[in-house]
Amino acid sequence: MKETPIEVKTRTTNDWFGRFAASASGWLGSKWAFAGAGLVIVIWGTTGPVFHYSDTWQLVINTGTTIITFLMVFLIQNTQNTDARAINLKLNELIHAVDKARDQMIDIENLSDLELDELQIRYEKLRAACNDRQKRYTVPS
Repeated sequence: MKETPIEVKTRTTNDWFGRFAASASGWLGSKWAFAGAGLVIVIWGTTGPVFHYSDTWQLVINTGTTIITFLMVFLIQNTQNTDARAINLKLNELIHAVDKARDQMIDIENLSDLELDELQIRYEKLRAACNDRQKRYTVPS
């Protein structure tokens, strides 16, 4: 019996779609799913001469891959949203736990693009100032 992928084992959620998306992402992101998809393509390709490379033969793979891609977008997006939220919450906890950290950085993912641009400019200036200090105190060899 195949072992359950670690992604499926570690993700638990209370809503049915979250559980389904986590489970599907775990399985569909595995090497076995990739191998299965490759096998489908090989089988489709080898049946080309049987169906004389007809329009219907081409339409089968085009329709199938389009439907699968369409559905996978939603599963992947759900999983990425959950991951991003968890990472942001972990970062918020770290910011809160470090005494010297600025608490106003908590929840910055909810700021507007303009506010984020202002923060980026501020940190670019800090980095430049740090680089200047480092150059001044570096002894040439």
